[in-house]
Amino acid sequence: MTPQIDMRDAFFDEIYEIGRSDKNVVFLTDDMDAFSLRRFKADMPGQFINVNVAEQGMINTAAGLAMCGKKVFAYGIASFVTMRCYEQIKVNIASMRLPVTIIGVGPGFSFEFDGPTHHGTQDVAIMRAIPEMTIFNLSDTSVASRAARLAYMSEGPVYVRLDKGAFPILSQEDEDFLTGFRVVKPLADINIVSTGYMTPIAVSVTEELASRSLDVGLVDLYRLKPVGDLFYESVLAVSERVVTLEESASTGGLGTIVCELLADHGRPIRVTRLASKDKQFVSYGRRSWFHGQNGIDRASVVNAILSGK
Repeated sequence: MTPQIDMRDAFFDEIYEIGRSDKNVVFLTDDMDAFSLRRFKADMPGQFINVNVAEQGMINTAAGLAMCGKKVFAYGIASFVTMRCYEQIKVNIASMRLPVTIIGVGPGFSFEFDGPTHHGTQDVAIMRAIPEMTIFNLSDTSVASRAARLAYMSEGPVYVRLDKGAFPILSQEDEDFLTGFRVVKPLADINIVSTGYMTPIAVSVTEELASRSLDVGLVDLYRLKPVGDLFYESVLAVSERVVTLEESASTGGLGTIVCELLADHGRPIRVTRLASKDKQFVSYGRRSWFHGQNGIDRASVVNAILSGK
């Protein structure tokens, strides 16, 4: 696994190519930047609008443009473009199934020292509650570029959780990304289901466990909504124990998704949910520090699996 380009650039480079071939694509930002976005702005100024720090206005603008036949991408900080704009998203975009992709940068604790206003741990739970919404949580650059194309092709609203930095590639070029998940490590009796930033950490967890003679499978669930029967049949139905690993809050996130599926199918297996605690984090520190505080760092995950918690 070789580190690649910044995940934001992988996503926005694909949006650039899409915008060049489709003049109906419009990109909105609330004064957020990324290196590859500068090229979009320079080459397609008529398709790029900086609304400045006004997230609710950006969502309303996106809705208006979509009603005029545009395919809209709206980009801002994950906690702001969801929680601050929730009513606008629900009423103005989702209720009319408008083709607007909302891009939330900085999920989880990726903004580190910016504090509780910037922590993106509750957005999955609230966006899942919108019936029309599709949700992608990206874990490497290969998923990022394909998610950009899938979002463009969608006829309804999409929410994309976009992290910062370079991530190791976990997929083959010819892999089918329409399933919404991928098997990163071969399935076993115990399987980790992870998402987003936590998937590379989960890879290191499986490697550590293998060194202790415990084979654990790993599945990356990069589409958090919808999650269909194929995921259940391919992963949950063949597992004896499932460990979910996420940065999102323990209420309403990945762990909840997996437990809902198991309950709906009547399969009573052991589920260990490793996630951010159900609390407000009015604190500052490195992302790794937050992981340690929440028991989702590598050592804590390894210990939780070995101890059978």
